Amino acid sequence: MTAPRGPRVWLLLGDKVGDNRQVERVAEALGWPFEVRRLRWRPRWRDGKPPFLASLLHVDLRASDPLTPPWPDLVLTIGRRPAMAAMWLRRRSGGRTRIVLFGRPKRFFDRFSLLVAPVQFQLPEHARVLRLTLPLIRLDATRIAQEAAHWRDRLADLPRPLTVLLVGGRTRPYRLDGAVARDLLAQTLAGMPEGGGLYVSTSRRTPAAVVQALRGALPAGARLHAFGEDGSDNPYLALLGLGDRFVVTGDSVSMLTEIAALGRPLQLFPLPLGADRLQQWQDRLERWPVTARLVDALEASGLVGWRRDLGALHAVMRARGWASLLGEAPASRNRAPEDELHRVVKRLHGLFPDDAPGSGRALD
Repeated sequence: MTAPRGPRVWLLLGDKVGDNRQVERVAEALGWPFEVRRLRWRPRWRDGKPPFLASLLHVDLRASDPLTPPWPDLVLTIGRRPAMAAMWLRRRSGGRTRIVLFGRPKRFFDRFSLLVAPVQFQLPEHARVLRLTLPLIRLDATRIAQEAAHWRDRLADLPRPLTVLLVGGRTRPYRLDGAVARDLLAQTLAGMPEGGGLYVSTSRRTPAAVVQALRGALPAGARLHAFGEDGSDNPYLALLGLGDRFVVTGDSVSMLTEIAALGRPLQLFPLPLGADRLQQWQDRLERWPVTARLVDALEASGLVGWRRDLGALHAVMRARGWASLLGEAPASRNRAPEDELHRVVKRLHGLFPDDAPGSGRALD
């Protein structure tokens, strides 16, 4: 009997569904067998950031899938906490395990065989970096259609065209509070077609004060779904199927990418910068050639993390016709971006060329 073809592959996944789905998409497209190891975090580190080390000190080992030999040849992972576990695993394998990280590492650049970095991650030019335009986030069109059918009657009384406002949350170095929320809602209402309806939906990261501000300023006839507030069904997928126009806060990379992939009319609302002194000083230093080299050296050493620049993502989306700014005239229909999954699969096959599909070699 022919043995399964390909290296032994593990997916190290955390608690972020959107992140996990990117890794799962790649694994499913590789054509190699893979195993999933789901990790859970100790209470202290579910929200707080542990020191970036090759360690399992932040992992709740009882609640997580076991990490025991035989060790994998290849680990696909995403996020700070899973990446730390991947580095621990690599050390236990004697350095044999290769790690592919989606996103950016805090440090230890040389411990990763490949870094898959969408445009918002400001990583240096390097042979181990594969740059993408957008994250590998895609939604199942069948699920969207099913949810739209399930919700259609519940949304039938909302006037058309229907504007869907999707609200994210605070993320460094940006600010989202009650005042910003009221400004967001006012600009959304000002740009709505006359006689149209509005549905506002918040996310897991939306602060309670923002939900309260939105609810207090919501006009008559509009609706608001507060994530997790009353245990009701989440209308997100249904809104993607039934909405005519979308406004999304600029912090939510996943929602921006998902809607752009549908080619729907999309406007983004960049959040204002908060009072992050470290980020402000880093921004100032990068404006001058000499100090910019200092920032590069600090990033390479891990003393300062490689930056995430959401403004770069917004600029690309606008330049390529995938979105416009809130306040600009929205396109009647946006261009849908290319899915870059095939580029990632090709690079991963290049890590194990003898075992790639079509090589004619099966593992013993």
